[in-house]
Amino acid sequence: MKAGWEVSTLGDTCEMYQPKTISGKEMVADGAYPVFGANGIIGRYNQYNHEDPQLLITCRGATCGSVNISEPKSWITGNAMVVRPKNASIEMRFLEYLFRGGIDISKAITGAAQPQITRTNLAPLKISYPTLVEEQQRIVGILDEAFDGIATAKANAEQNLQNARALFESHLQSVFTQRGGGWVEKKLKMLTTKIGSGATPLGGEEAYKTEGISLIRSLNVHDLGFRYRKLAFIDNDQADRLSNVVVQKRDVLLNITGASVARCCVVPDDVLPARVNQHVSIIRPNADKLDAEFLHYLLISKPYKARLLQTGEEGGSTRQAITKAQIQEFTIEYPDNLEEQRLIASRLDTLRAETQRLESIYQQKLAALDELKKSLLHQAFTGQL
Repeated sequence: MKAGWEVSTLGDTCEMYQPKTISGKEMVADGAYPVFGANGIIGRYNQYNHEDPQLLITCRGATCGSVNISEPKSWITGNAMVVRPKNASIEMRFLEYLFRGGIDISKAITGAAQPQITRTNLAPLKISYPTLVEEQQRIVGILDEAFDGIATAKANAEQNLQNARALFESHLQSVFTQRGGGWVEKKLKMLTTKIGSGATPLGGEEAYKTEGISLIRSLNVHDLGFRYRKLAFIDNDQADRLSNVVVQKRDVLLNITGASVARCCVVPDDVLPARVNQHVSIIRPNADKLDAEFLHYLLISKPYKARLLQTGEEGGSTRQAITKAQIQEFTIEYPDNLEEQRLIASRLDTLRAETQRLESIYQQKLAALDELKKSLLHQAFTGQL
């Protein structure tokens, strides 16, 4: 540790306690003072139990260990742990940054189902800090300025990420709302050779294998792409029982039940041979009439997605569901010329590839900014800043 720094424990340097909790019924909608719970302001109250701002640590639930600073004249509830320096040797803002990166807070968290932090677990955690308050203030000033810059850079990167996605979505929508000549309207049953869904294999998930025939489920089917994570496999016997839902190359997959209803993609070649379960429908375009990629883009475009979701709401009484009959009767507008369909799909592929390239760049920037924050905090609390 650098000269001029001291190593201590939270218990030796800070007072820690959980204030009295008030119920939601006790709160007042237009109360004079904010009420701080586990994750910030949760209501208003006409009294306050802390006149000055306090450092708060969430001590229960999924966000256990996160940090907040209360406002002056606030009521702080027992779902937050107040951590207050016992004397003027540590500044509260320096202590805040300590909790954001200078303390391994995970050592104080117990409980798997319901994570929690107790004063007993917090007290032994070691902290290091400059003995001079002026040095603490200098470090806080550097971190404040750096983190403000990082926040601005992250906001710009996130906005650029949203813009890239919005540009693709806007163009996709325009393709299917600003149609040219030569488009016709027909029901899907007139343009396909198969529409149908599968079933759960005998034995359910216990029948799944580590390899074999792919069993495609709704969690694998996402707009614009197949997700390989948690792809299930079944043996030949189970696959034979689902011989009526053999997935073929260029099949369009559509989720037909639950929260993921109307998600859609074209099956990738490397998943085959495959079957689908009862939550996924195979839509097999007639190759002489309808291009699979074109159909996929059409079904995920905003106007058609809205129609599919509406169909799903009509199809299920307690949960969203789209039936085979509804898919068969679903009408689409498309260019009668197959080459034009392929040209539209190809242009959308190119735009999508560029969008994915931009998304990758912005996501890398966001990851780099997060790493920069970690690096700055590490330097700050090892005396290198």
